[in-house]
Amino acid sequence: MADAGRSGLRAPQIRPPHISPLAEGLLGSTLILFGSYGVGWLVTVSPISRWDLLLPLRTTPAGVILSTVALTLGCWLMFHAWLRLRQVLHTAEQPLRSISRTAALWMVPQLFVLPIFSRDVFAYLNQGRLVLQGEDPYSTGVSTLENWFQLGTDIVWAEDATPYGPLFLWLEAAVMRVSADLPDLAVFLFRLACAAGVVLTLLYVPKLARLLGTDPARAQWLTVANPLLIISFISSVHNDALMIGSALVGIHLAATADRHRGRGVLAVLMVTLSIGIKPITMVLLPFIGLLWAWSTLRGRSHALTWMRRVGYWAATLLIATGVMLGVGLISVAGGDAYGFGWLTVLTGTGTGSMLWSPVGLADALLTGALMLAGLSHEWTLDVLRTIGRAASVVIVLVLMFLPLRSGAEKTATSPTLGTDAPIRSIMVRMTWAFAALVLLSPVIQPWYLLWLLPLIAVLGQGEGRQFTGISLITAFFLAYGAADQLQVWQFLEFGPLAPGLAMTLVSAAVSVLALTLLMVRRGSRTLILPGGESSERKAQHPAP
Repeated sequence: MADAGRSGLRAPQIRPPHISPLAEGLLGSTLILFGSYGVGWLVTVSPISRWDLLLPLRTTPAGVILSTVALTLGCWLMFHAWLRLRQVLHTAEQPLRSISRTAALWMVPQLFVLPIFSRDVFAYLNQGRLVLQGEDPYSTGVSTLENWFQLGTDIVWAEDATPYGPLFLWLEAAVMRVSADLPDLAVFLFRLACAAGVVLTLLYVPKLARLLGTDPARAQWLTVANPLLIISFISSVHNDALMIGSALVGIHLAATADRHRGRGVLAVLMVTLSIGIKPITMVLLPFIGLLWAWSTLRGRSHALTWMRRVGYWAATLLIATGVMLGVGLISVAGGDAYGFGWLTVLTGTGTGSMLWSPVGLADALLTGALMLAGLSHEWTLDVLRTIGRAASVVIVLVLMFLPLRSGAEKTATSPTLGTDAPIRSIMVRMTWAFAALVLLSPVIQPWYLLWLLPLIAVLGQGEGRQFTGISLITAFFLAYGAADQLQVWQFLEFGPLAPGLAMTLVSAAVSVLALTLLMVRRGSRTLILPGGESSERKAQHPAP
C-alpha cells in the first residue's frame, strides 16, 4: 500500500450502484403499495382484511411497524426520485416523453394500494348509497344509513352534507349500483375515475405550457410527476383529480377557440363538468369567457371591447347555467331527492380550520389572545371565515374587470411559440383568483394546493426560491400524510403508547431521518435549494 501511495496510484473506490430516478421512484411506489396493505384503510367487511398473507402485517406490532416504515420510506424515495428526475430536462433527447413515461410507471403500483393519506373515498360509498335510497346528500348525513360506519366513512361525515356537485353524485350512485355489496370494487372503480382525471392532466399540462411559451417537460415534471399529486389523486382516490383534469381541458379549449367554431362552447362544457364534480371551479368561468373572447380575435386587429367581454361572459354563463339546470331537472325527473341542492354548497363556508391556512392561523392567534384576556372567543372563526370569503370575492371581481393591457401587448407574441400576451395575462389572473379562493379559506387540505400547481407550472413559475417552496411543501405534506392517516388496530400493544400515536411517532422518525439525510448529502441538498437547477445545467453542459 505504501508503494502504491508513493507511485501515485490510488486504492480503488467502491461506489454504490447507480439507480435511475425511474427505478428509485418505482421502488418507492412499490414500498408504498406494500405498506398500505398493513396500515392502509380497509372496511371491516372487506375480504382483503382476512387474507392470510396480510394478517401478520395488520394484526401484529412488528407487521404494523414494518408497514409504517415501508410506507413512509416509499414516500421519501419517490420524493427524492422526483427531485433527481429534473436532470432529465437537460440530458434527455425527448425530456417530455421521458418524464411522462416515468410518471406513468410510478402511478401503476398506486392503482392497487389500499387508500392512504385520506379516507374520503369511503364517504363516496355512503353518499352513493344515500342517492340510491332517494335521500338528499345536501341535507342528510350518512349516519342515517344502516352500517354506514362499517363502510369506513370518517365520523366527521356523519352529519355533514356533501360538498360535491350533482354530476359526482351521479357517479357515486352509478359506482354503488355496479359494485353492489363489494366495497373494494367500489373503491377501485372510484380510483379508475380519478386516474382518468390524472390522465387528462398529463395530456393537457404540456399543451397549455406550449401555448404559453413555457417548457412543457418542466411543467409535466413539476405537476404530474410530483409524488404528492400521484398519491393524493390516485392512492387517496380524491375526486379533485377529475375536477382539475376537466378544468385544464376547458382552459386549453377556450384559449384555442379560434381553431374551431365549436371549441369555445366545448370549453365551457368541460369547465361545467368540473363544476359538477366540485362547484369551487365556478371561479374559472369568467376567465374562460375572457380566454374565449380573446382567442377568437387572434390574428385580427380588433380590440377586446367591453361589449365583447360582456357578450362572451353572458354566453359562458348561459351555457353553464343551462347545463346545470338540465342536470337538476333530470335529477328531479329521475326521482332524485337532491335536485338543485348543490346550490347550497356555494353558500356554505365549511366547518373547522387548519393552522397552516392564513385564516386558521389568525383564528388560533386571536382565540388565544382573547382567552388570555378572559374574553369571549366563540365568534372568531365565523367572523374570520366570512371576512376571508368576502375578500376572495372582491379579489376575483377585481381580476375579472381589470382591463387587459393595451398597446403593443395586443399583438405581442412569445419569441418561441407565438403566445398572445393577453392570453398569458388572463391565465395569470385566473391563477390568482383561484388562489384567493383556496388560500383565504380556513380549511386547506394538502391536496387543495394541487389545484393551483398545474396553473403555476404551465405559466413557467416554480423556479428558484419558488421551487424550493414547492418542494418543501411537498415534503411536509408527504410526511404529514404518511404519519396522520394510518389504520392501526387498537388492540395492538406498543408499551405505554396508544397504537395510533406509536405509529405516528414511527413514521415521523423515519421522515426526520430521511429529511436529515437529504439535507446532509450535498448532492441531494442542491436539488432543493435555489440555484440547484442552474448548477445541474452547468454540470451537464460545462463551459468550454
